[in-house]
Amino acid sequence: MKSISLETLAKQIGVGVATVDRVLNERGGVSPATTRKVLQAAREAGLKRILPEDHRFPWQIEVFLSANDSFFFQQLAKDFSHVADTLGYRRLTLHRTFVPESRPEKLAQLIFNSSKKRHALIVFGNEHQAIYDALEQCRERNIPVITLATDLPGSVRLCHVGINQMQSGRTAGMMMGRMSHRPGKVLMLNGRSDYSAHRLRIQGFSEVMVQHFPHLQLCEPLAGQEDRAIITRLLEKAFSQNPNIVGIYNTGLGNTQIGEALARHRRYGNCCWITHERYATTREQLAKGGLALTLDQNTRQHAQLAIDLILRHLEQGEKPHTYADGKVDFILYTSENVE
Repeated sequence: MKSISLETLAKQIGVGVATVDRVLNERGGVSPATTRKVLQAAREAGLKRILPEDHRFPWQIEVFLSANDSFFFQQLAKDFSHVADTLGYRRLTLHRTFVPESRPEKLAQLIFNSSKKRHALIVFGNEHQAIYDALEQCRERNIPVITLATDLPGSVRLCHVGINQMQSGRTAGMMMGRMSHRPGKVLMLNGRSDYSAHRLRIQGFSEVMVQHFPHLQLCEPLAGQEDRAIITRLLEKAFSQNPNIVGIYNTGLGNTQIGEALARHRRYGNCCWITHERYATTREQLAKGGLALTLDQNTRQHAQLAIDLILRHLEQGEKPHTYADGKVDFILYTSENVE
């Protein structure tokens, strides 16, 4: 049988010669689907050389996380490293990249660049057209993407890993209404609105409050933008203008600033304050009686689920359900069970 050239093989498959060369010489940077396609075609064509196994080098997976200094992302980054270490370097190489939440265009460019050299991506990202365009490039390159903690609805992704954000907001609303017996106003401190997680929490919270607790009046959400200085200014203005604040719901960063504002305005312990995540600050505020409860989303479960689902897809071709297989349960903590 006449040996087929790499150029002819590449043309038959519909890829570039460089792609075929990278696969046959195990240089990496080619998606698993394309790798399998090249090797299958080479075998069928009787290419006269020793062919590599479908996969012998470690999977290259990149995780994109927020660069803000919140506990959630700091702990999440550690948990991803721990999970990767458990699996071992021969199976997985994990790359962690931190991007400021205010720079979606930078995140989009990084996603686009990584789609050329990674086998899969795990993305915490803004709802921004540039990011949707970058994810479309991933789809065209057959690079699977998992969205993490905040979904990107409408994008082509393998699945989403995270809690039900709408449900968490509704739960916070139900608890606020049942714990606030005096009529008055409720402040809502919102994170960045270009993240679906924050919008869904506010939406769920607002719906329950309006439907079931007419004695409480919702103020317009304060757009904290995950910026502590902005949060401090917004809280000071809100407390100055609204003397009858009986509740505060915070969807993201800023719990230290809320505690300080409550103390300055002598409302500490007299205002029903509900937030998210269990960490040093919320433990302290719960113990002091300023914070009523916090809704925690398990960071280790996020990391474990995301990597497990990616590897099962890469190695076995499994296609998880968009939400069910990546669902993370949230837990309510009060001063009685926070430790």
